[in-house]
Amino acid sequence: MDKNIKAKLILENGPTFNGYAFGHIKDTVGEIVFTTGLTGYQETLTDPSFAGQIVCMTYPLIGNYGINLEDMEAEKPHLSGLVVRSKCDYPNNWRCEIKLEGFLKQNKIMAIEGIDTRALTRFLRNNGTTKAIIAIDNEELTEEYLKEKFDSYSNIDVISQVTSKEAYTIEGNGLHLAVIDFGIKRGILESLKKRGCKLTVFPAFSSVEEILKVNPDGIFLSNGPGDPYYIPQVIENIKELVNLRPVVGICLGHQLLSIAFGCKIERMKFGHHGGNHPVKNLETGRCYISSQNHEFVVSELSEEVMASWVNVNDNTLEGIRHKSLPVSSVQFHPEASPGPLDTGFIFDDFLKIIAEGGNKNA
Repeated sequence: MDKNIKAKLILENGPTFNGYAFGHIKDTVGEIVFTTGLTGYQETLTDPSFAGQIVCMTYPLIGNYGINLEDMEAEKPHLSGLVVRSKCDYPNNWRCEIKLEGFLKQNKIMAIEGIDTRALTRFLRNNGTTKAIIAIDNEELTEEYLKEKFDSYSNIDVISQVTSKEAYTIEGNGLHLAVIDFGIKRGILESLKKRGCKLTVFPAFSSVEEILKVNPDGIFLSNGPGDPYYIPQVIENIKELVNLRPVVGICLGHQLLSIAFGCKIERMKFGHHGGNHPVKNLETGRCYISSQNHEFVVSELSEEVMASWVNVNDNTLEGIRHKSLPVSSVQFHPEASPGPLDTGFIFDDFLKIIAEGGNKNA
């Protein structure tokens, strides 16, 4: 542990934690969340759904197998900061290409270690998600500076930061899917590629006309960060698309699809982040362990859809299915990286819905 650079983690509505800075040394602000994955810190770091957030890893030792370029979920990290109990300075894994600290420096991510992450997690569970600042411990940390830093934080335009800049195609011999990219993880694209799909990936704010121009067999709504209500134009597009093609969604895509059908969404107290969330299939009654990363949840269904999955821990909704249209979605991540492999069959179910739903002409 480098004790040369003292730092503080300052919660807007809570305590201050003392530690030591590493990575890119520059004060940062974000919404702080905790994630419970025992492994997969690289996938967490590069998951676009963490954009604008400071992530606390509840597992105490982070960096012990280093970083490699093959397991990246995006080209670069989008999170605002990282909090760990202890970082590993000497990783031991044959696939390691760069140390954790070097990766954070390279991508300009501020981090802090030496924090009591158990106490921090308990606070967030009891009091809810809040803004936080990781800052160098010096005389400049005045009340005025902290207020200005907190007030500067906004995650409203976060989708535009993580979506693809232009459409691109991944060739395949199977179903042709139009993938709407709200910050898609590479693991999702890989899961669809393995099933032979041809994928045309569109930026989040592409028009219905642009999407239908490639004549896809179905529409896939990806994961992503932020509040689904902040992108009303996307919701209007989805309202149109569900009547023209089969549509499936994951995570943010699930929330947007639910809103399009008149369901209500609410912010959770501290969200679901990690690879150990049990979910129950309401059709079969069988439970699976899922990987999740979200702050919002469908709190009220409309008459058009039915619940298909539920969280065993807190009974929150984990999936919907339309009563007549070939449309469904889940809140959790079937590609499961980081996390278990229990729910990979969800992709097969999605593709079956699309295949059986037909291809309506616009």
